[in-house]
Amino acid sequence: MFLIAIIFRLGNRLQMPKKAPLTGKVLPPLDYLLAFEAAAKAQSFAQASKVLNISETAISRKVRLLEQHYDVPLFVRGHRSVSLTQQGAILLATVEKSLDLMRDVSRDMLAKHQANTVSISATNSVASLWLMPQLRKFNKSNDRIRISLVSSDSDAECLSDSMDLTILRGDGEWPGYHAQLLFGETVFPVCSPEYLNSNPTVTDLTALPELDLIEVTSSHAEWMTWHTWFNGNDISTSLMERAVAFNTYPLSIQAAVDGLGVALGWAHLVDPLLESGALVRPIQDVSVRTQSGYYLLKSPTQKAFPELRIVEDWLLGLSAVRKRYA
Repeated sequence: MFLIAIIFRLGNRLQMPKKAPLTGKVLPPLDYLLAFEAAAKAQSFAQASKVLNISETAISRKVRLLEQHYDVPLFVRGHRSVSLTQQGAILLATVEKSLDLMRDVSRDMLAKHQANTVSISATNSVASLWLMPQLRKFNKSNDRIRISLVSSDSDAECLSDSMDLTILRGDGEWPGYHAQLLFGETVFPVCSPEYLNSNPTVTDLTALPELDLIEVTSSHAEWMTWHTWFNGNDISTSLMERAVAFNTYPLSIQAAVDGLGVALGWAHLVDPLLESGALVRPIQDVSVRTQSGYYLLKSPTQKAFPELRIVEDWLLGLSAVRKRYA
């Protein structure tokens, strides 16, 4: 009976199925391998923690989980140091080569990615009042993309061959360029809340010419002045006063924010200041709309690259969600 029992047990073992092939997660998490490599090179969990800038406890835990993953000891633990087991040395030889290869590829990709700076040129007004308030949010979401911004009121400078994208005011016709409308041109008076409180007549369109008007002296003959704005609203300019004049539009808007008087506000350019309360529209429903607009220009011969497309889509996305003016 004893012999029969032994044979029966052996028979059961012979009939057991073979071990199934590995079907689970073969590769361990990358952070386990990084902790293992750092500890193996330093022969110390404490030194590895300084290399990776994580706690010694975290290094020890990741190494232990790696050992559990392979079900083999990788280190012989000493009092203040560790040394590799035979299995650990075999693993290190492969892990070190693989991680070095990944580091080299990553460096190349980052260097190539960062080399593709997107150059944008725009008028002073667009650059400082429309683009700058948006750049911080873009940079937070696209920290690997570098934007080089050139601000100038010279069309020739903005249309330099070195520019990838250009934003200019006009009628949409620039020979040799593909133009996409970003926003139209609607102009209305703006002033600070303090100026409004001190000058309540600013809400009266007919009284406006007698107040402190902030003007812009521009080399562009088509640039709208207070004279043209009043003419567009059939208001006499015989009594028109002028407090100060500036050679750039952003300076005139800053003067309005500082309470020096009333400036002409271009819709979309002054929207952030209206939303923040730094400026107000004293006459809500009065404006002048022109046939011009601000366009995103790109040469058809411009070499395409991923970062350029991302920035172009971002600018067109800002245009798509813009506030609409009648």
